[in-house]
Amino acid sequence: MPRWDDAPLVGRAAELAHLLGHLDRAASGRTSGVLLAGDAGVGKTRLLDELTARAAQRGVRVLVGHCVDLGDVGLPYLPFVDLFRPVAADPELAPAAAANPVLAALFAGRPVSFPVQPAAEARDLSSPLPHRAAPQPVEDGRLQLFESVAGLICELASHGPLLIVLEDVHWADRSSRDLLRYLLARLSDEPVAVVASYRADDLHRRHPLRPLLAELVRLPGVERLELSPLPDAEVGALVRRLAAAAGSLSESAIEDVVARAEGNAFYAEELLAAGLHGEALPMALTDVLLARVEQRSPAAQQVLRVAAVAGRRVRHELVAAVGGLSDGDLETALAEAVHHHLLVVSDDGRYRFRHALLREAVLADLLPGERVRLHAAIAAYLARVPGAGTAAERAHHARESNDLPGAFSASLEAAAAAGGVGAPAEQLQHLEAALALWSAVPDAEERAGRGQVALLLETAATARTVGAPYRAVALLRSALEVLGPDADPETRARVHYTLAQAMVRVEDDAGAYRESAAAMALVPAQPPSKVRTWAAATHARMSYSVGRNDEADAAAEEALAAADALGFDGAWADIAVTQVRARPGADPAEVRARLDEALIRARRSGNVEVEMRVLYNLATVPFEAGRIGEALGWTRRGTRRARDLGVEWSYYPAELRHLHVTALYMAGDWDGSLAEADVLARVPEMSAHVRADGLLVLVGRGDPSARERIDWARSLIPRLSAHILLDLVTAGSEIDLAAWEGEPQKAVDVALAAYRRLRQEWDDDHLGVLRLAGTALAPVGDAAAAARRDRDAESTERWVRAGEQLVEAARSAVEIYRGTYGDTMGVEAIAWLARVEAEGARVRGEAAPELWRAAVEAFGFGHVYEEARSRWRLAEALLATGDRVEAAEEAGLAHEVAVRLGAAPLRTAVEGLIRRGRLDVGGVRAAEISAVMTPREAEVLRLLAQGRTNRQIGAELYISEKTASVHVSNILAKLGANGRTEAVAIAAQRGLLT
Repeated sequence: MPRWDDAPLVGRAAELAHLLGHLDRAASGRTSGVLLAGDAGVGKTRLLDELTARAAQRGVRVLVGHCVDLGDVGLPYLPFVDLFRPVAADPELAPAAAANPVLAALFAGRPVSFPVQPAAEARDLSSPLPHRAAPQPVEDGRLQLFESVAGLICELASHGPLLIVLEDVHWADRSSRDLLRYLLARLSDEPVAVVASYRADDLHRRHPLRPLLAELVRLPGVERLELSPLPDAEVGALVRRLAAAAGSLSESAIEDVVARAEGNAFYAEELLAAGLHGEALPMALTDVLLARVEQRSPAAQQVLRVAAVAGRRVRHELVAAVGGLSDGDLETALAEAVHHHLLVVSDDGRYRFRHALLREAVLADLLPGERVRLHAAIAAYLARVPGAGTAAERAHHARESNDLPGAFSASLEAAAAAGGVGAPAEQLQHLEAALALWSAVPDAEERAGRGQVALLLETAATARTVGAPYRAVALLRSALEVLGPDADPETRARVHYTLAQAMVRVEDDAGAYRESAAAMALVPAQPPSKVRTWAAATHARMSYSVGRNDEADAAAEEALAAADALGFDGAWADIAVTQVRARPGADPAEVRARLDEALIRARRSGNVEVEMRVLYNLATVPFEAGRIGEALGWTRRGTRRARDLGVEWSYYPAELRHLHVTALYMAGDWDGSLAEADVLARVPEMSAHVRADGLLVLVGRGDPSARERIDWARSLIPRLSAHILLDLVTAGSEIDLAAWEGEPQKAVDVALAAYRRLRQEWDDDHLGVLRLAGTALAPVGDAAAAARRDRDAESTERWVRAGEQLVEAARSAVEIYRGTYGDTMGVEAIAWLARVEAEGARVRGEAAPELWRAAVEAFGFGHVYEEARSRWRLAEALLATGDRVEAAEEAGLAHEVAVRLGAAPLRTAVEGLIRRGRLDVGGVRAAEISAVMTPREAEVLRLLAQGRTNRQIGAELYISEKTASVHVSNILAKLGANGRTEAVAIAAQRGLLT
């Protein structure tokens, strides 16, 4: 696997700039020093590699020395021997120093002999220096060496700036530390920068480097630079790049690596390598981490074992109760662990591991029996001391110590606590843990206070709340299996209609209909009951979805009447929404009044899911009518309400956010749209289309990260076969990107593949193909135009056929929809149909400004960007028909929007049209071909654009074929093109062709 330091530096821009600033200071003649601190693996060496490379590019001489961990007895001056190897190898670098016998001995790594002075005259070079002046020339046996080294550095620096890098000085021997201290004090007005790196996590309280660092930072021009962990976004970029080079790894696995690495580049690399080989924690990393643990006393290691089992953060009282140490031994052991940077003290007084992977390594090193005993001791302590921990902690330790009944009860308690604070994801986790233990706990029903089916229904409801519909379906099927065919009919009916409601969320309408029909068959209509009312309400929805409208109408009327009679406001609101959505084309005032009443009833009933469904439809109705501002008012209200209730990623709140992101994009608030799409970096997979919605803006702006997000979305689609919206959003963005990048065949292939899937899943309403076809037709039209320009009849015919296929797919979708629902298409669908017809004409070689004008007017309902794109094509069509004045007006309007939105690809395209057509548009300067080409080259370029060969160009201009070839070569060079076709395209884009 490629190493992270083999590629361009990720992050650290600010730190690198800071170090380069010190280099600039040195270049100006002032000595500068930096003490670079950071934990092991955080990226000190990689940053220094980048610094030395940048310094070398600037013509700075670079010397690098490394310290080595040789235990308590180190080799004197080892990093300086390493540092001066280039000088020893090439005496010409410093001729004066080369003749110095003291330095010769140092270069050779031999002991250096000096006259030993009387003790009274000896000077302790480790004592503080009063100022930055050189020490007094009192010989102590080392001053001659220190002065010789300083003289050598000055001699090297006399030829140009010098960068000295000393790595890992936490391992430096005392002599090397003293020499470093002497040099930083001695050198003041030399063009020298000294950077010394050390591991902050290795500096325990008594480490000999600590007092030296405290002294050095007081020297003028010397500062400490702390290298903190990389942000998650930068670690993610690093991991994705390494993963792409080494082999595929799922997005979830990459996110796990990022989370566990906690900003440490070395840890991220090791975890990624382990992930690619199916390992949990790589042995190399485990050995590195445990080496620091094994150097500590037995008592400190015991404290670390207790802390590792207890969790990432642990109270002092728990360690004292479980560790088995006396108070004095405990205090000493904790101090040792803290001072050696294995544990740190949090703001709340708890101990935590300095890095999560250190805890993982300690845990992995425990024997099974020892781990179980510690978990049992901790579980007993938490149960014995009220408030010492949470129910979730008790459940974890009970489960790990094989106390399954205790884990079961604690899991249920933890689920209730999570539900009480609005944390449904954690609630689901604890409920599923309890379900997994049900069969292993003899008195489970007594402990739970409810039966297994009731717990399954509760867990399924929670799964739907957190946006996990597939899990909800599986849980409800399990409930039916537990019930069996002889169970209470009302209970079975309730499970059946609840399963139907879940199945429709995974696009299984036929299965949902079967389940709701089964519920209806189990409970009689008379007398009216709550279960029958909800069964009828659900069956009406499912019957409408499969086209059984008569059956749906009957069930809806029954449910509405029963809900009114029994006062079931939630059921009434639900069926009211179903009826409104099943009757397209109804009077807007009646629809609004019905939905307003439904919202009041839903709020009164306390049924959150129905309330969210009503709010979603209150937003959808104006959105489909093209009233984007009104729709945004409802999406804001709905998403805010969902957030307050803690159900942001259940089905309808997720769809509200999807609608919100899309409406903001249409309204031209691209920054707001992208921010809402990215409001949570990790969302449930069934809500992944919300994050994918950000592609609308990323592609529209030409953002390079669009490709990465498309790949992420594509990786989810095989697992989420029923998630049509994700497929639709991803395909649309992929087509748009292919269009801007000039890949017409890719655009066609993606569009047709998505069309086939849409038609298979939504046979009576697949109008989504209109946008796909309308977008894919754009590059097809460009390709057809280029083929005509090149007089390539075969290619022209091929692209025309591709365009006809796309147009036919769009028209077929409209015909099928109208055959089922009548003339009730929304304004956006109508606008895209207009775009399809206009693009279809362009593919056939027709300017058709009237069709493009119709597209502009159709998108005028509030889709700012697509209206501007249509204006661009309208301007192009008007220019083709000779109407330059109106073409300039339309191009100017399109350009203003492109600039305001930051839509770089559209802006480039519009400006190319303006220059090419010599249109008078403010803010865009037309290109003059005379500023780029000679008159003869301009003539040759014009003929190139007409598809002429060199021989034909020569014949028309009365020059030789060879001379024509020279002119063509010059044109290609000036335009930076690799071929004739590319040269024409570039010239057209720059407005050099008329």
